[in-house]
Amino acid sequence: MHKSEEEWRAVLDPQAFAVLRQGATERPWSGEYVSTSATGVYRCRACGAELFRSGEKFESHCGWPSFFDPAQSEAVTLHEDRTLGMVRTEVRCAACESHLGHVFYGEGYDTPTDARYCINSVALTLEADDSVQ
Repeated sequence: MHKSEEEWRAVLDPQAFAVLRQGATERPWSGEYVSTSATGVYRCRACGAELFRSGEKFESHCGWPSFFDPAQSEAVTLHEDRTLGMVRTEVRCAACESHLGHVFYGEGYDTPTDARYCINSVALTLEADDSVQ
């Protein structure tokens, strides 16, 4: 999915545009999905692609929603990020290449993988499971 910067600006609010298209980060504890426990599918706010499922979300107490695995291994792409004077691994939506956040390994969380996908809430939408009240 390829859109011009003008097209992205027309469909994303300023904060979503800054995060998704310019690689910004929302303030910790400010996002709507930090502490939600609703079940469903988390999608890319820019293109609607399925990225994560609520079953892979866990409480990391880091200030951003955390997941231990993408919904499908090909849903996201990983890229070396050398900004801020350190080496990190950036997570992008595979469908539209929007910036989602970063993934970290070896932090000792009690999850099935050795990964914490630290994702900006503003990069996501939650399609809640209607069967859960």
